[in-house]
Amino acid sequence: MKLHQTLLAATMLVAVAGCGKKRPAQLPPPPLQDSATGTDQGATGPQTDANGNVIPGSDADFRRSVSANTVLFGLDQYDIDATARAILDSQAEWLARNPRVRVTIEGHADERGTREYNLALGDQRANAAKNYLAARGVDAARMTTISYGKERPAALGSDEDSYAQNRRAVTVVPN
Repeated sequence: MKLHQTLLAATMLVAVAGCGKKRPAQLPPPPLQDSATGTDQGATGPQTDANGNVIPGSDADFRRSVSANTVLFGLDQYDIDATARAILDSQAEWLARNPRVRVTIEGHADERGTREYNLALGDQRANAAKNYLAARGVDAARMTTISYGKERPAALGSDEDSYAQNRRAVTVVPN
């Protein structure tokens, strides 16, 4: 009888363990188009006025005015290199001209690694970009960060070119 109870308990544990994680009820909105790479990246909403002119302070104005809204990172890295500094410098200049605009900095990773690792790495990348912008004079209270880890790839594929495009931080002007 003891063996029967042990098997029953083990079966129940396996059944309960299979009920662990569930997909979130609501997925984040799809990304927008990156000004430099043409890949999808961020916010949605009206970007032009009734005459078709880009609204000053909008995400479209931001993407049109900066060298890029995306900085890329090396494998397992979140340091800001010279290319990223140039991009973030142009973003800091735009933010200085638009002092009431708030931004969200999204951190992303490629598909390699665990979900938890990639969320943490995306967070480090977003915060590295935020800290750089803050050091350039942008008020940290105007910036929020979010990590999507590997959940929103810019490029689909399991090759180094795709991985390189997915290791990024994207600055978005929410509407």
